[in-house]
Amino acid sequence: MTSVSELGYDNLDYNEIVFPKLGFDFHIDSTAFTIFGLDIQWYGIIITCGLVLALIFGLRNMRRVGIDPDRAIDAVIGGIIGGIIGARIYYVAFNWSEYAGDWKEIFNTRGGGLAIYGGVIGAFLVGSIVCKFRKVKLLPMLDICGTGFLLGQAIGRWGNFTNQEAFGRNTDSIFGMSGGRIQTWISRNYTSDVLNPDYMVHPCFLYESVWCLTGFIILAIFLKKYRKFDGQNFLFYLIWYGLGRFFIEGLRTDSLMIGTLRVSQVLAALCVVVCVILMIIFSSKVKRMGREYQLYCNTEESRLLLAQADALNQKAKNKSEISEKHESEDNNNG
Repeated sequence: MTSVSELGYDNLDYNEIVFPKLGFDFHIDSTAFTIFGLDIQWYGIIITCGLVLALIFGLRNMRRVGIDPDRAIDAVIGGIIGGIIGARIYYVAFNWSEYAGDWKEIFNTRGGGLAIYGGVIGAFLVGSIVCKFRKVKLLPMLDICGTGFLLGQAIGRWGNFTNQEAFGRNTDSIFGMSGGRIQTWISRNYTSDVLNPDYMVHPCFLYESVWCLTGFIILAIFLKKYRKFDGQNFLFYLIWYGLGRFFIEGLRTDSLMIGTLRVSQVLAALCVVVCVILMIIFSSKVKRMGREYQLYCNTEESRLLLAQADALNQKAKNKSEISEKHESEDNNNG
């Protein structure tokens, strides 16, 4: 295995990130800027960008699954809030020793500390409750959200890049990376025979980002052309993400652990197995039902709700145009 220094990168700066075999060298401070004395981290900015793009995708495709975007927006917002809270609770729960003596740090997420599985659980629970109150069909809603999740996660993982975290074991791969902060962290937490700071490490954040982006493209096409039953895209999301996470998590060095078990790896395996079984059961049921089964977007209920939404939107548009016309006439008369 070739050391980082042998590849021409000696004495890395704390904020320096390198991909030696690719010839990439970045200098990135995890703090993007400071406003009114508050440090704004790249991690938070990138996570927010991922959420926004996932939200845009979701709202633009709601009608495709038969849901009125105006009615669903409350569930989406509730899901985002629940996802952030769930991601933090999950992370803190499995790293309790780091937070037990400092309660304020529990609420400090600007520098990292969000677990994706906790986010999915939190978003599902809160979003489901809001869907019930707003009378939004849950399964088609989950199809949209599951697909959007992959886009948000593909972007959000780059927040780990700016923090120099979510890396794996030593490697001699062409994609191997290193960084000043990575080397410092390894030196403080490992002996060189287990994880050596002088060698490159797996960029697990990159693997997961590419895996999620690929999954998003596949599921977006599937949503448009091939979806056979409501909830199918969400099951595919859990299978796709779980499968990738299972193998990628095995490379990581900072996994959340219960004893000797990697929590995310165990959860990923369970998700894949359970969802594959559910996919087989539901696919068989829909096939047996034949034409008796209808996607929600093809039901009379969906068409009626969308027609009512269109009528309300047109009414509001007409009212706005009339108001603007009267205002223009008053200005001309004045």
